[in-house]
Amino acid sequence: MPPAAVTDLLPEDLRRYLEGRRESRYCLIDVRQPMEYAAGHLPGALLLPLAELESRLFHLPADRELVFYCSNGTRSRVAADLAAEAEVTALPIRHLLGGILAWQGRKLADFPRVRIFPAEADPLAVMHTAMDLEKGAQRFYRHLRQHLSDPPLAKALGELAAAEESHARAIYGLWASHQGQPPPFGPLFENLEGRLIEGGGDLEAELERAAAIGDTPCRALLELALDVEYRAYDLYRVLGERERGEAREIFWYLAQAEKGHLRTIARLLGDCPGSASG
Repeated sequence: MPPAAVTDLLPEDLRRYLEGRRESRYCLIDVRQPMEYAAGHLPGALLLPLAELESRLFHLPADRELVFYCSNGTRSRVAADLAAEAEVTALPIRHLLGGILAWQGRKLADFPRVRIFPAEADPLAVMHTAMDLEKGAQRFYRHLRQHLSDPPLAKALGELAAAEESHARAIYGLWASHQGQPPPFGPLFENLEGRLIEGGGDLEAELERAAAIGDTPCRALLELALDVEYRAYDLYRVLGERERGEAREIFWYLAQAEKGHLRTIARLLGDCPGSASG
């Protein structure tokens, strides 16, 4: 079952929210790393890095509304969804859209979703497009891997790239079962363009974002990967609701797999240099 809905708060919404509630009604949670928290945080916020969230979810107060935030809204969006899915509380769960950067008035880039799965599309075409998106994701992770000198993190990104190919192979199995003489997976996957990436973003644009990160890329690159995976998870989850039959099942499978990737990247964030809590 998809997680319960999470409410997005714009900075002005959060200001009104905080002003209009007693302190005992809510818990404000910062899911960034300790060094980020020490550099500046919202007053009264509890520090709970995303990498530690799953192991400490049920330490959160069940009798208070939960409000998550991070630097730009990526990690907090993942944290809020994980808390909602785990049913930590029956009370509302919210997150700060745009994160502390938006709170401070800094402009954030906009990455519109591309409509790559039109309504009532042929299921076989949907599956072929999904394979192409997995190819784009594989290319994306291979590129990120080249930017990390830390062997364990590079290894993990290589495993994520391999997982995207594995997802494409799973889609291929379903797609091929409806073809008279399907081409082998290897040549088919090799010839896919991979121009778009999971979630509907343009691969070249995402690579430009990665290239602009600078000389200390670990946390920023992983947060970029987290953003891509979340958009993929959201897209596949929506498509699972929209489609029927075998296409629906494959989208549910992909959404579940993307959720696993979110957890993997969240754990990797805790291994970046300067992320230790001690």
